[in-house]
Order: sequence, then C-alpha cells, then structure tokens
Amino acid sequence: MKTGKMMKYLKKTDRTLLEMHTGMLLFGLVCQIVGAFFAGDQARYASSLWFGVLFAVIGSIHMARTLDRALPNGEAAAKIITRGYVFRYLMIIIVLALISVTNVMDTLIVFLGYMSLKITAYLQPFTHKFYNMLFHETDPVPQALPEEESREPEEAS
Repeated sequence: MKTGKMMKYLKKTDRTLLEMHTGMLLFGLVCQIVGAFFAGDQARYASSLWFGVLFAVIGSIHMARTLDRALPNGEAAAKIITRGYVFRYLMIIIVLALISVTNVMDTLIVFLGYMSLKITAYLQPFTHKFYNMLFHETDPVPQALPEEESREPEEAS
C-alpha cells in the first residue's frame, strides 16, 4: 500500500479507535521487550501477550460499536451501554477461565495484554498528538459560549 493511500485509509478510520489501537500496540511492544529479559518461555510469553492485546483490540471495537448503537437511543442508552459492559467482562472472565483450565497460555500474561485497553487511556494524549502531527491537523481552539441574556424570574401574583 502506497503512503498516500495509507494516509487516506488512516484518516477515514475512527480516530479514537486508531489512537487506542496504536496505544495498545505500543504497550504490547514495551511488554514484549521487557519480557525478552525476564520470561523463561519466550514463545508462550509472546503468544499470551499478543493474544491479550488482540482481545483488547476486539473489546475496544465492541465498545465503540456499543456506544454508536446506544447514543442515538436517548434514555435507553444507559441500558445498552451497561449490557455491552457486562458482555465484555463476562467474555474476559470466560476466556481467562478457559485459558487457566486448559493451560494453553499464561493467564496473567493474557490479562496483562488485555490491560492494554486500560493503559491506552493514559497514552491517548501522546497518540493524539502523534496523529495530529502525522495528518498535519490541529485541534480546534475552544470558544466560550455566548452568554444568554439573564432574565429575571417573573413573580407569581
């Protein structure tokens, strides 16, 4: 894919998800580098870590889709968001339980990879600035709202 086409594709993607996924990948890379010095079984560590990061990416996409479905629904939005939240946490519990029982991967390392979803929140200001530089964009300057005319409440007679 040429650079111009890639830039167009990246600009069309959901900016928040792009920034989140970049943060997850950065966190995964840092954990992979640190794990290279401390992990005994490198293949098991890497597969567990990247499975957790992939699971976090899927969770972030589900979260974004849930929000997109919920926000236009007014008062029903809270129920939709709560169902999505419960679904994601049930899925992580089920997946971690299966991994723990089958011992196919390291449960704690999978959980570490999944926590990239949380770490992304702290990395977001940096990934946001990075993509602003990459796309040659700036954030809009916040403007104060015009003050409403203050009305005196009418006295009841």
